[in-house]
Amino acid sequence: MSHPTVRVGAVGVGLMGTDHAERLATRVAGASLVAVSDPDTARAGALADRLGVRAVDDPLELVASPDVDAVVIASPGFVHEEQVLACLAAGTPVLCEKPLTMDDASSLRLVEAEAALGRRLVTVGFMRRFDPEYAQARAALAGGAHGRLLVLHNVHRNRSVPNADFRSEMIVRDSLVHEVDSSRFLFDDEVVEVTVLAPAPTSHAAEGVLDPQVALFRMAGGGLVTSEVFVNSQVGYEVRFEAVAERGTLTAGLHTTGLLTTGVGSDAGRWGGPVPDDYRVRFARAYDAEVQAWVDGIRSGTGAVGASAWDGYAATAVSTAGMASLASGTPVAVDLADRPPLYAATADPVAGP
Repeated sequence: MSHPTVRVGAVGVGLMGTDHAERLATRVAGASLVAVSDPDTARAGALADRLGVRAVDDPLELVASPDVDAVVIASPGFVHEEQVLACLAAGTPVLCEKPLTMDDASSLRLVEAEAALGRRLVTVGFMRRFDPEYAQARAALAGGAHGRLLVLHNVHRNRSVPNADFRSEMIVRDSLVHEVDSSRFLFDDEVVEVTVLAPAPTSHAAEGVLDPQVALFRMAGGGLVTSEVFVNSQVGYEVRFEAVAERGTLTAGLHTTGLLTTGVGSDAGRWGGPVPDDYRVRFARAYDAEVQAWVDGIRSGTGAVGASAWDGYAATAVSTAGMASLASGTPVAVDLADRPPLYAATADPVAGP
């Protein structure tokens, strides 16, 4: 590319977008943050002033700016299609936070638009692929010493979520979607059927919200995945898995070999170490590694790494089926489109630190 430093614009500077903007401005080698955009112009302006960059009211104007080489999108999912399409039209690499879009039809349109270009420009922000434990487990399973992966057990808990406007379907679309991608990543396989069930809800959930939820994925190769998602656990942010293979297991997310204890009172949030309140703490290394790898790929010309537009589409398709299963209480098949040749292989399927 023409610039040794990748000049990045950030679209959407809420919680995640601000985190990315600060990361690009202070911690990512070979990148510089040059502009931010958000419908909340006061928030964008305050962040721009603090980081010494400019604020742009129109996100599409930011994408088209001649001094923007790449874009991070952390805006709400319902505007992702328009913004990612603008990046594709400009030939601009883009790191788009999940979900890629809000439904599988619009996600597929992005896949088709990128495939028509014949090169990968879109990376979807499934950061767990860059977490050291997830990356190590993927590499170990790919190495074959453990034999075939048979069953994967996932746990995903948040301390709490805002009750205003929060719905049961959001647990599937915004939280379980991470388990969808990490399951596809560890199995190196597609989900073909999903069942989402819910017990009697916790008293800490808003009225009518089904929390926790338990999902069962059937993988194309015959594997099974169980995933518990509990967004009002009252304890902290816990994400872990146990992968059961033919010759052993791999467990991630414990951070200790000691006794795991969670609860309330004197032992609140302990598992031999603290349970973080925030996903940005639990996956801080993963976010840093993800964005650094994205910038490195742009600078070197080797192309996008990490989750592709196809991965974003597949995750959205599974989540859409999961929301239908939650409503019906029955299994729902996942019907994916034909995979374009551009996505026949991920550039670096076991990327990570």
